[in-house]
Amino acid sequence: MSESYSLPTEPEGVIPSLVERFNSGKISAMKSLYEGAVLVADDGRTVTDPDEIAAALERDINLGLPLEANARHVFVTGDTAQIVADWSIDGTGPDGKHVHVEGTASDTVRRGADGHWRYLIDNRLGTAVRKAA
Repeated sequence: MSESYSLPTEPEGVIPSLVERFNSGKISAMKSLYEGAVLVADDGRTVTDPDEIAAALERDINLGLPLEANARHVFVTGDTAQIVADWSIDGTGPDGKHVHVEGTASDTVRRGADGHWRYLIDNRLGTAVRKAA
């Protein structure tokens, strides 16, 4: 039986939905939050190809560690919202080494014609200085 994850109907529901989907360990659960989205890579590149976005998300999911995230601010105008969220992934990775990544995201989400909110821009490191790939 396949699990179903409802899409958020309010912008405040995007981060809880992201956490639930990420922590499911299933990239398929994440994909529907990123239709037509841009992912800002850690080196500052913008990624628009859905397969590349899925691969980037899958790298983090494959760590097998839980995502913790909390929205600090949600600013809404019409069908667009900016979300500032603090997040972290922490624990022992599959290779036995300690993993700790964190940041303050500056994300943009939009409400689709179906009334559900999805990522427009996923900028997980916000204004942090980017490291070259």
